[in-house]
Amino acid sequence: MRVQKTENLNVSGFDPMPSPLEIHRAVPISDQGSATVLAGREALQAILDRRDPRIFVVVGPCSIHDPVAGLDYARRLKVLADAVSDRMVLVMRVYFQKPRTTTGWKGYINDPNLNDTFSIAEGMEKARKFLLEVTELGLPTATEALDSIAPQYLWDLICWTAIGARTSESQTHREMSSGLSTPVGFKNGTDGSVDTAINAILSAAQPHSFLGINARGLTSVVRTRGNRYGHLVLRGGGNRPNYDTVSVAMAEQALSKAGLPASIVIDCSHANSFKQPELQPLVMHDCVNQISGGNRSIVGLMVESFIEAGQQAIPADLDQLRYGCSVTDACVDWATTERMIRDAHAALPDPVLSRRMI
Repeated sequence: MRVQKTENLNVSGFDPMPSPLEIHRAVPISDQGSATVLAGREALQAILDRRDPRIFVVVGPCSIHDPVAGLDYARRLKVLADAVSDRMVLVMRVYFQKPRTTTGWKGYINDPNLNDTFSIAEGMEKARKFLLEVTELGLPTATEALDSIAPQYLWDLICWTAIGARTSESQTHREMSSGLSTPVGFKNGTDGSVDTAINAILSAAQPHSFLGINARGLTSVVRTRGNRYGHLVLRGGGNRPNYDTVSVAMAEQALSKAGLPASIVIDCSHANSFKQPELQPLVMHDCVNQISGGNRSIVGLMVESFIEAGQQAIPADLDQLRYGCSVTDACVDWATTERMIRDAHAALPDPVLSRRMI
């Protein structure tokens, strides 16, 4: 009797992928890059531990699609980061993978040529090269973790990790986060509830064992120690924002009830600004006012920002792409970004001093 095939019925092929070790050898971390990553992680951990009274701001493009424009932005951000470093730690948002509700461009790793050729090996190496260039400028980096494979390729160059609203409930992402070397911000659910994110923080703090890969690309049982630097990111949801004082107070209560530190990052974009980038400055201003008024749970902010304002579709002729303009979510422009950061910096001296005294 002929045995019928039962697996891979909807798979059209398996393309070999270089191992993490091979990608690391092709783009090795430098002494400067390593120093930036370690210093960035230590600064973020100190803020979360309340050993550092500053706030951190994860700011940058919704996604990286053009490394030239991305590095242009990074150089500008480094100058600004140095200017406000007494009260703020600026971390560049360097997102290479984009979750999709249905379909769409999945990011620079999956499709670095923006033409549906899905040259993932090329994208992974280029993403690593870009991260190295940013860290060699002295800028800490932040990104979103979408799968359990990419960390072995890139996370030695990452300082802060986000777990998105759609994946905070995922056991795979909670297990992975328990082994990451960075602080991890878990976003509240798309319905606005913080329960999923709080459960994720609790889970990621514990040791786990799960299937993954090692540096040589071999399937392995990954055993983790647990990550005590998980924290909550409020991004709005359920057709309403949740950065207001009442929402923040309720989040503080939920964290306390779970036995967790009241460490909250406010995402000024997404549902908190109704996906209208021009509202992001208002959200940041409100959050800075809360800190000025004595709030001690807001430890960080997130801003979607690029060189040019708005968003553009990916054209068939890539020469028609507007330089420094997002191809995913709309962003505020550089002038607005600089004004937001400098205004926040000017408003922070008193609350920073009060946090230090406490």
